Amino acid sequence: MKTYEVNEETIAVIGISEKETKVVEKKREYLVEDSAYEVMDYSCQYFGSSYLGRVNGSKKMLGYTYKLPIIVEESKEMIFFPISSPESLQCIWVALKWYSDVLERKNKTYILLKNGKKIECTASKNSIQNQVMRASRLNLILNERKTEKKG
Repeated sequence: MKTYEVNEETIAVIGISEKETKVVEKKREYLVEDSAYEVMDYSCQYFGSSYLGRVNGSKKMLGYTYKLPIIVEESKEMIFFPISSPESLQCIWVALKWYSDVLERKNKTYILLKNGKKIECTASKNSIQNQVMRASRLNLILNERKTEKKG
């Protein structure tokens, strides 16, 4: 069975275990039989690179070295950011374009999404806001470079 590849409808890739990941799309949710890392790596390869290639690109563009957002596909601006270490089996990857806000309630953190759903996670509000900032900066750099090429 081929693994899942993220697309424009993909909102989040939520790692559960070494062989199970929950995929949240705009209109549906389901389980795939791969780790979140494998889903992200396969998706990067599907669009012409590898996860490590995308990470190296993000390192050069942002100057950071850990928990980097990645550009899975450039023309559609499919940028995903991790909530924890990408090597963690429970890593959650969120699509920047579907992110709405983050809030903390009763010692729990929730990522609010543009389709009205929310994802509970263990990261702090500040940590998530930092990840969103990095992903937004990556998107800005990508768009500036696209504009430079046209001009």
